[in-house]
Amino acid sequence: MERKLRAKLSWLVWMICLLPFSACDSDDDTTDNPVNKVLQLREMNGTFVSPIALVESPDETNRLFVVDQAGKVFIINAAGNVVTDPFLDVTAKMVPLTPQYDERGLLGFDFHPNYKTNGKFYVYYSAPLKAGAPAGWNHTSMISEFTVSADPNKANAGSERMIMEIHKPQANHNGGTIAFGKDGFLYISIGDGGGANDVGLGHVLDWYTVNDGGNAQSVDNLLGKILRIDVNSGSPYGIPAGNPLVGKPGMDEIYAMGLRNPYRFSFDRTTGELFVGDAGQNLYEEVNKVTIGGNYGWNVKEASHCFSTATPNQSLASCPSSDPDGRQLVDPIIEFQNIKSFAGGLGLVVVGGNVYRGSAVPRLQGKYLFSNFTASQTSPSGDIYMASPGGTTWPYEKISFSNATAPGIGYYVKGFGEDNKGELYVLATKELGPTGNTGKVLKIVEE
Repeated sequence: MERKLRAKLSWLVWMICLLPFSACDSDDDTTDNPVNKVLQLREMNGTFVSPIALVESPDETNRLFVVDQAGKVFIINAAGNVVTDPFLDVTAKMVPLTPQYDERGLLGFDFHPNYKTNGKFYVYYSAPLKAGAPAGWNHTSMISEFTVSADPNKANAGSERMIMEIHKPQANHNGGTIAFGKDGFLYISIGDGGGANDVGLGHVLDWYTVNDGGNAQSVDNLLGKILRIDVNSGSPYGIPAGNPLVGKPGMDEIYAMGLRNPYRFSFDRTTGELFVGDAGQNLYEEVNKVTIGGNYGWNVKEASHCFSTATPNQSLASCPSSDPDGRQLVDPIIEFQNIKSFAGGLGLVVVGGNVYRGSAVPRLQGKYLFSNFTASQTSPSGDIYMASPGGTTWPYEKISFSNATAPGIGYYVKGFGEDNKGELYVLATKELGPTGNTGKVLKIVEE
């Protein structure tokens, strides 16, 4: 009798579950409900000095390559373990770094789109000042090509081919990201030359006489720009025919201009759009959606505000909206106040990230993730933010991670990385400068 009653009840429940909007649609097992899952930063194996970038090799070996500012590239293999010997070591080729803080070092790395067949990859590093550079300048930024050796986990150290040498007057504002776009060309970010205000040694006079400088608004040098070159033609490189200054006054390598220190940039792997985090000076930090021929304002503007070299802690009431060649000074899609000047500021230095195009964290799909370097002037307390596309200014909000060690995530954020599936990683360290062994790779996951 009891068995028959249980059977009837089971049949009744089954029939109820067929009704629209049935209570059976709710799932008591919250572990499979995305709404109840939390975001976490999963620590990958291995420690580093000052990791700043991560890319996956385009050869279907599922290896992640971690770029350490101190001068080495390490591999996290398919099993999730760090290969002990570095893939590449350019430490001996670099200028000695200051452990307490330095913006020089090994700053950029990317694989040739045809790496699987040609074994070529490219790096950006800070070398001692080369012969022929102006007296008193600081170092030479090198963009070089290498090839892999017969051992897929080791570069051919002797294969270096110099692509570009760019002399830098000061130690800071080096940009440093290099990446191939969907068009197959290599993009390079270069800072304005360093120092402050885009003035001083190595900074030219430009068209805006209100401010004494500088390089970012001059088309006659490569500083304060995004460059685009063709590594598959020319010697040592070719110029894409579509670059905006080809056949016009100015440097043919220039793709976009008016940037202060475009430290980290990325391409949306779906749309190909270019997002550049540009470190501000005293007041504002910014992220720009960069298009060909664009002028992003520095040093006429800091983010969307009129800048003054005479009073850098106070914005001017007005300034030009375009340059003499008719290029509009494009405002950023994201800006925030720097904590150095505003008590309510989000932190120090914007760190550009990526548009999330993975599948493991659906709630982040299509969002642009970025960071402040830290939210404190005295401790490692970086925060991760996500911005939603929309209009000329994108709204953003801070991401909470259930396992992060406060304040913020408990690290200085030095960069982001993306694997071939579109999943994102945070590159972080407890140290302000390139020293120690607290550097970590943190994968953004949903648990």
